[in-house]
Amino acid sequence: MYTTLKYIKNVLLLAIAFSATQLLAQQDPNRIFYRYNMNLINPAYAGAAENEETRDPNGALEIGLDIRSQWSGIEGAPETQNVFVSKGIGSNLGVGVSIINDRTFIENLTLVTADVSYKVQISGETNLFFGIKAGGRSYNADVNSLQSFNNGSDPLLNGDLDGGFAPVVGAGAYLKGEKFFVSLSAPNLLGNSRLEEENGNLRISNSSIHAFLAAGYDFGLSSDIVFKPSFMVRYVNAAPLSLDLTAALKFFGKLELGANYRLDSGIGGLFIFDASYWLDLGYAYEVSNATDIGNVDANNGTHEIFMKFKL
Repeated sequence: MYTTLKYIKNVLLLAIAFSATQLLAQQDPNRIFYRYNMNLINPAYAGAAENEETRDPNGALEIGLDIRSQWSGIEGAPETQNVFVSKGIGSNLGVGVSIINDRTFIENLTLVTADVSYKVQISGETNLFFGIKAGGRSYNADVNSLQSFNNGSDPLLNGDLDGGFAPVVGAGAYLKGEKFFVSLSAPNLLGNSRLEEENGNLRISNSSIHAFLAAGYDFGLSSDIVFKPSFMVRYVNAAPLSLDLTAALKFFGKLELGANYRLDSGIGGLFIFDASYWLDLGYAYEVSNATDIGNVDANNGTHEIFMKFKL
């Protein structure tokens, strides 16, 4: 009986994992806090942050952590850990480092990249940053876990699929004013091999190039309240367009409360607390609309934790 239940559980996990994979067409993980960890997708953001307390003309040193755990309660469900560092050096240059670890059931993807940006002053408070990203990624999939549940597969799939090291090259532009930002980027211009399900069979495919467009504006409603709407569009070839809409209110320069809607995917809420001029803490919770993976336990919700140091 126990063996039968375990078999059923594994089949359900496989169905959930690969239905989501097929829907997303090998899309990179989503992030509710996209506005606050922008250098994960845009190298031009390196050196663009400011520290209002220290007023360092070279920009603030930012050290950030973002952890996203999807489908809470499901063993092997998608989880992403992100670490990023960025700093302005000199009057026009910025540098940064990003580490992304993305685990989804049998897959594990790790990226380590370095960013370099160059700033062009447009006007007194408006700057345009250009950036490039370079580094590498490793990819591994435990194919053995699938053999007993899949009747067809690529003949190359035998044991673990070890993608080894693959180069990563990206580029972006970031326009920043006193109250607004506009970001355009493609964090990985090179295709890389990855496992994919097609018509019930497993095969090795190349992940598509991702392009991101994001923008936001801060409206001062009063001396103590700021309205901060923003959006992010993600384009991936042969996949549905992904659109995030976010609206937040910041109170007394300390507490930010907001909501996020992802088109045809889910809705969530977020808060950010400025514990100090050098520390921001955030938490977000997202619920799927259940049209993509069916009415299963995977709809337990997604948790995202955010932390950023500004020095």
